Amino acid sequence: DSLDAFGVHGVGGSLGAILTGVFATKVVNPNGADGVWYDPSGGMSLLIAQIVAVVVTLVFATVVSFVLLKLIDFTIGLRVPQEGEVRGLDISEHGEEGYIFT
Repeated sequence: DSLDAFGVHGVGGSLGAILTGVFATKVVNPNGADGVWYDPSGGMSLLIAQIVAVVVTLVFATVVSFVLLKLIDFTIGLRVPQEGEVRGLDISEHGEEGYIFT
């Protein structure tokens, strides 16, 4: 992952969602629930709900990604031919070099 998208969005989003169950407060949203930090006895249900939501989201994203990748692999394939990998994709796909350092 050259752009670190999983580190930013996957880890950051999961951590933020779980910590909502810890730091949520009715001061910010009177219709919401207090997290464990503000209501140790009742806030646990919110924390558990947030953890379950993160796990369900991860499972859903994994299953959908797997199905889509299998569909793509079955139709057009996920890999370029061996010759294209050896020659380099810039040359085999575009007919030119992307980076000329000499």
